[in-house]
Amino acid sequence: MKKRRGFVQMAILHLLEEASMHGYQIMKELEIRSGGHYSASAGTVYPALQELLEKEMIELEPSSDKKTYCIQEKGKIRLQEFAKNKEGAFWSNWEDRWSWQNSEEAIRLKEIIDLWEAELRKAIKKSRSTPENSPKLIAFMKEITERLQTENY
Repeated sequence: MKKRRGFVQMAILHLLEEASMHGYQIMKELEIRSGGHYSASAGTVYPALQELLEKEMIELEPSSDKKTYCIQEKGKIRLQEFAKNKEGAFWSNWEDRWSWQNSEEAIRLKEIIDLWEAELRKAIKKSRSTPENSPKLIAFMKEITERLQTENY
């Protein structure tokens, strides 16, 4: 599963474990379960559904007039694997994730990351034209990486 869609796919599997649903129902339920902090789009949900279909974790209900999805055995096994590796209730984590992403801290962090990425690109571009500066940039990046790995943020 792709990292970005992986969390949405897990949410879809959790929903389909509870009941079969069509795409619009899934989008609405994801929004409800996030406490209104996440508005699922067709551009996220339908590719996630397609990938789950291709991996045979879900299937279309043959007796339904609409495209109604239901979980398959592979999907149930994936949920069991996920439950073994994660702590806490999935839906509580789901709501917390989306709530945090809309928080002032997350917004400020995103702005700083964007600024940092722009400055890093400039530094890399400069080091291409001035190769003798590359070791300094590499050392800086290594130091920052090590600090992120060892600090308790």
